[in-house]
Amino acid sequence: MATETPPPAQTPTRLPSAEEFTEVQQSAEFGELRRAHRSFAFPLTIAFAAWYLLYVLLSNYAGDFMGIKVAGHINVALVLGLAQFLTTFLIAWWYARRAATRLDPRAEAIKSRMEGGA
Repeated sequence: MATETPPPAQTPTRLPSAEEFTEVQQSAEFGELRRAHRSFAFPLTIAFAAWYLLYVLLSNYAGDFMGIKVAGHINVALVLGLAQFLTTFLIAWWYARRAATRLDPRAEAIKSRMEGGA
């Protein structure tokens, strides 16, 4: 029994020229796409970096605070450390959701126009 599947049908796409790339890059539509991405990604990146730096600084300079027991052997340091993982996954989920609804349709429209689809 053969397990190989045939390759997907390849539809030829037109490759844009360098001038077309430059023209699209300078367009208002591309500028709005870039602005939409940056207005979301940059503030979240700065906020997460600040949150991570706060955790590191507290770990280094506020040992008494970080050692406070919350429940049993669980202390503030462990809770904040696990919160780092939680916020990482939440930000990734939030970005993926936002990109799928607001960025990807715009990028796909630009791409299809550049490839001659529209």
